[in-house]
Amino acid sequence: MTAPGNDLQWISTFLEAQAAEAGAARNTLLAYGRDLKDLAAWLAYRDLGFSNATRSEVEAYLISCDAEGLSRATRARRLSAIKQLYHFAFDEGWRADNPAIQIKGPGRDKKLPKTLEVIEVDRLLDAARQTGRKTEDRLRNTCLMELLYATGMRVSELVSLPVTAARGDPNMLLVRGKGGKERMVPLSPPARDALRAWLTIWDQEEELRRKKGQANSKFLFPSRGKEGHLTRHWFYLLIKDLAKTGGVDPQKVTPHTLRHAFATHLLANGADLRAIQALLGHADIATTEIYTHVLDARLSELVLEHHPLSRSGTVSKPPAEDDI
Repeated sequence: MTAPGNDLQWISTFLEAQAAEAGAARNTLLAYGRDLKDLAAWLAYRDLGFSNATRSEVEAYLISCDAEGLSRATRARRLSAIKQLYHFAFDEGWRADNPAIQIKGPGRDKKLPKTLEVIEVDRLLDAARQTGRKTEDRLRNTCLMELLYATGMRVSELVSLPVTAARGDPNMLLVRGKGGKERMVPLSPPARDALRAWLTIWDQEEELRRKKGQANSKFLFPSRGKEGHLTRHWFYLLIKDLAKTGGVDPQKVTPHTLRHAFATHLLANGADLRAIQALLGHADIATTEIYTHVLDARLSELVLEHHPLSRSGTVSKPPAEDDI
């Protein structure tokens, strides 16, 4: 196959293939696109392109990313995008070699994910019941928060849920995750109650739209934006407001923090790690195992805070993040 004429065509063709063949999620494709455009600009400044860049030049680009102060996680993600682009180009016959195949990544920072105590989650849920100008706003916010904590969904999965997934008073929801992979997640009784209450409002609002000749939404949490459903950014702002209302440090709270809380609270109460992996939709059990370190670190903190021997310094400190 003849190689595209310029780097932007390389990127667009590669992304189209990722979407069609690998089922890559929209957010993943956007990240790949940004990373590859950055490399293309760096190469263009040196009168180079994807078609003639060598391993040394790709490595020089990564060194420049380090010099800019980009995190190890960002540099690892950029290298991953580059490797996948050149793997695709080699398979398609655009290049006779793969200049990135032997380049090793910087690894990732060994930071434990932030989580919340059960009492902090309770405060956020209480705040959701009080936040909103209208009753329907409060019911929607409550449903969002109850579903997020009950299922451990990613916020992108939550806001884009189709309303059909919630019909019939389900005990479980079918969630479409990364790469189009589907999984079943169980609903707690409070989550089911919140879902029923919100669906009553949803049906009333859709009936009004129908009478006005407007098309019905296919999403459980519709909006008038171009995506047709609430956005991740909107939910990010909401959860920060809920933290302030509930007396929880807003710095500790993000949409993903609730996902971490779901996993650590399950693990603390004896759930099997494989079951948590399935509920979170992790492809690799190693990703889920990070929550065992979170739990170990929290237990160590509790000992240091409350054990009488800790006052004399005889109780060892928890391991540093880089040691885990």
